[in-house]
Amino acid sequence: QVQLVESGGGLVQAGGSLRLSCAASGRAFSSYVMGWFRQAPGKEREFVATISWNARSTYYADSVKGRFTISRDNGKKTVYLQMNSLKPEDTAVYYCALDPGAMSTSLTDYDYWGQGTQVTVSS
Repeated sequence: QVQLVESGGGLVQAGGSLRLSCAASGRAFSSYVMGWFRQAPGKEREFVATISWNARSTYYADSVKGRFTISRDNGKKTVYLQMNSLKPEDTAVYYCALDPGAMSTSLTDYDYWGQGTQVTVSS
């Protein structure tokens, strides 16, 4: 019943910025934890960031801490990932996900996923 659609990916040079968006429908967006994950070719999907339903709590992977910012607009039913100081290592497909429970870094705790958006960072 939940649909998540990511957008905003693209090609950017190292040191540049991108802003990803994830639009939700089908469920009360404001009631749920949201997260971002990413997956590079041949690699496992990994946690990037998560945000509580009221945006009072956020948590980031060490690899992106200080460079990425997760935010949400419950009125627009949208979660964002602002990515600054991008590195080639950030190249991956980025996925938005919805967690019906507590905040988590584990992908197994997220029940709904978007289709992903490609982010490519050139050196």
